[in-house]
Amino acid sequence: MRQYVLGRLVQLVVVMIGISVITFCLTFVLGDPSAVLLPMDAPAETRALFRKEMGLDRPLYEQYAKFASGAIMGDFGESFVMKKSALSLVSERLPATYQLALAGLAFGLLVAVPLGVLAAYRRGSWIDNVCTMLAVAGQAIPIYWLGLMLMIVFAVQLRWLPASGYGEWSNFVLPTVSLGAFLAPITMRLVRSSMIDVLSQDYVRTARAKGLAGAAVLFGHAFKNAALPVIAVLGLQFGQLLGGAVVTETVFSWPGVASFTVSSIANGDYPVVQAAVVILAATICIVNLSVDVLIGYLDPRIRQ
Repeated sequence: MRQYVLGRLVQLVVVMIGISVITFCLTFVLGDPSAVLLPMDAPAETRALFRKEMGLDRPLYEQYAKFASGAIMGDFGESFVMKKSALSLVSERLPATYQLALAGLAFGLLVAVPLGVLAAYRRGSWIDNVCTMLAVAGQAIPIYWLGLMLMIVFAVQLRWLPASGYGEWSNFVLPTVSLGAFLAPITMRLVRSSMIDVLSQDYVRTARAKGLAGAAVLFGHAFKNAALPVIAVLGLQFGQLLGGAVVTETVFSWPGVASFTVSSIANGDYPVVQAAVVILAATICIVNLSVDVLIGYLDPRIRQ
C-alpha cells in the first residue's frame, strides 16, 4: 500500500508541474495586461514602464521561474487590478465554491444512487424506462438553461426562494439543484450498469438462495462492489463539477472563485488567474489522489 501511495504522489507532482507550465503559457493568450489596465491613449513610454514594473518585459523562462518558485511558497504576486495578494483574493472566495461543489455532489448522489439501484433491480420495467429517460433528459439540458428556469419559476414566479445571494440555507437550494442535476444523470447510469453487472454474479444469486431480503442483497452484497467504479468516476467528475460551478456561480451571482476567475480573465489579471487555476487544479488532483487511495484500500487487486 505504501508503494502504491508513493507512486500516486509522484504522479501528482508530475501533473502539477505540467499544470503550472500550461497555466503560465495560456495566461499570455489573454493578451497584454497594459492594453486592458491602461487608457487606450496611453503613450508607449507609459506602457513600457508598466510592463517593466510588472516584470512583463523579462524573458518567458525568467517569468516562469519566478512564477513557479513563488507558487511553491504560496506567493502568486499581486493582483494588477485590486492591488492585493492574488492568493488572498482567491482564498477568500474558495469556501463558497467548495461549499457549492460539495452541496451539488451530495444532491447528485442522493438522486443518482437510489434511482440507479432501483433501475437495475427493476431492469426492463417501467421504472427502469422512466429512470433512463430522466437520465437522458438530464444530460441533454444545459446547466445555464436549467439554472435560469429554476430562477424564473421558484424565485420570480412563486417567490419561494431567493434568486441570488450567499449565507443562508435558502441561497443554496437553487444553485445546488442546478449543479447537482449536472452530475446526477451520468452517475445514475453508471450505478445502474454496475449494479446490473454485479447482480448477475454467482455470489449474489447465492445470497438470494439463502433467503436474504432484497434490501440486504442489494446494499449488503451488491452495492458495495458496484460502488468501486462509481467512486473512481466521481473523482473525475469532481473536476467537471468545478467547471460547472463557473456557469452556476455566474447565473446565481454566487461569490465563488470560479466566476471571479472569469472576470479576472476579462481584466487580464494574470496573477489572480494563475493562482485560481493552480489551486483549483491542485484541489482536483488531491481529490483524485484520495479516490485512488480509497479504491486501492477497498480493492487490493488494484494495488498490484
